[in-house]
Amino acid sequence: MIAPLCAALYLRVSTARQAEHDVSIPDQRRQGEAYCQARSYQLVETYVEPGASATNDRRPEFQRMIEAGTLKPAPFDVVVVHSFSRFFRDHFELEFYVRKLARNGVRLVSITQEMGDDPMHVMMRQIMALFDEYQSKENAKHVLRAQKENARQGFWNGARPPIGYRVVEAEQRGAKVKKKLEIDPLHADTVRLIFDLALNGDGQSGAMGVKAIVSHLNRNRIYTREGGRWGIGQLHRVLTRRTYVGEHQFNSRSKSKQKKPESEVVVVAVPPLIDAKVFEAVQEQLQARNPKIVPPRVVSGPTLLTGICYCAQCGGAMTIRTGKSGRYRYYACSIKARQGETGCAGRAIPMEALDTLVASHIEQRLLQPERLQEILASMLNHRQERLERRREHITELTKRATEADQRLRRLYDAIESGVADITDPALKRAQGDPRSGAGRCCPSADLARHLRRRCRHAGHGRAFRRDGAQTHADGGRRLSARSLARLSSARGGRSKGSPHHRIERRPAPIAGCRLRRENGYARRAQFGTEMAEREGFEPLNADRENA
Repeated sequence: MIAPLCAALYLRVSTARQAEHDVSIPDQRRQGEAYCQARSYQLVETYVEPGASATNDRRPEFQRMIEAGTLKPAPFDVVVVHSFSRFFRDHFELEFYVRKLARNGVRLVSITQEMGDDPMHVMMRQIMALFDEYQSKENAKHVLRAQKENARQGFWNGARPPIGYRVVEAEQRGAKVKKKLEIDPLHADTVRLIFDLALNGDGQSGAMGVKAIVSHLNRNRIYTREGGRWGIGQLHRVLTRRTYVGEHQFNSRSKSKQKKPESEVVVVAVPPLIDAKVFEAVQEQLQARNPKIVPPRVVSGPTLLTGICYCAQCGGAMTIRTGKSGRYRYYACSIKARQGETGCAGRAIPMEALDTLVASHIEQRLLQPERLQEILASMLNHRQERLERRREHITELTKRATEADQRLRRLYDAIESGVADITDPALKRAQGDPRSGAGRCCPSADLARHLRRRCRHAGHGRAFRRDGAQTHADGGRRLSARSLARLSSARGGRSKGSPHHRIERRPAPIAGCRLRRENGYARRAQFGTEMAEREGFEPLNADRENA
């Protein structure tokens, strides 16, 4: 008896949205299993690729399948796909991997495009692969044309917005919702601070370079939007991005990160976050510090006049010469040093004397009373603007914290009333998903609560009332079983009395206290009651009457 052939099923869709909302993956699976059953193939493995393009081989499940198919012996004899386009949309790559599998005795079979192994069928498969590749490129061309037109109208095409901006719904056209960028008050100050440090410094030094700004932000715990530490490349992209002056560039680079011609770039108008003059001044500083243009020793070297001191006789650069084994240092003409008196008759000047002369001249020109008054007035105006932005920042944090509290309160009410089950995996994913409302507001809510807590402690000096707890005349607190159940749900079951929470431990006089609940949450009430008895909380009078 001949053993049945072993088969592996490969399923793929192009985008994650298709994987979540489309029926293509289940349909491919159903047809693949029916195909294997009709031909007595033993299905040993299924590889699902949700949201990956077939124009390249950067697909985890695809690579895992190829790795398994090239083992000796291979765990399967046939790779089954719905069509050859599910396997690859590049005719060269398709033939490469088909022949790679064939060398190990593994065949590629299509459900809708059945082919043999003779030369004519091989040619037909290659022609179909060419058409698949052509169709993929045509689709990409049409999609790009639509995205460019969408960008010309000022709408956002997708992807993550730059730090300092957020995506908001602008209008609805049919079933599609058009979106635009607006300034995010939560992170706008971070971008303004970065440009201010690059142009003016932190008040203790002059203009700061990229590395110095990164060190300053990380040292002062000013983290990125994701809560991580800043890096040099990430911060350099912020400083050079024209989106912050209101000119977001769409379609500026290809998939290979190569710059496209200016004629293909679409400029999208967005609200400016940085003044154009400030942005251009920062770009000039970055160019002046560029190692490809100015040597690093000119910028960070220990010599004051390196790169800016020239001979008055011949215009040659002045270089450092030493005498007495390095005890004395001089600025000397480089042409005279190389060619002697015939090249230049200039003389050497002691470095300390020339540095002092230049510094004194700059001091006399810059430190004038009128100039100092103008500088101080500008600094005070800048400080006032920062204070106003800080107030707006705190207001935005408070607003987001309030929204987060309302969402969590509705969530807890739904859990208590039995509408939602706390063990539901979908509910847990919604709580932990940063794209959801509660997940998106959690960092802002925590920060706002922290600020409000500091303000209240400083202004009043009294502790907060916790939801569900009741304060009595003796200053202590007692928790009902319902409140304890809510507290345990919010904190993962950790509910212990502590002096900080002002929860008083008392021996429970009624050992059999049990609170009856209906409408689907009797188990949670029982759990809260048993926890209250174990921890030694005294039930309220209403709970005693219900018991």
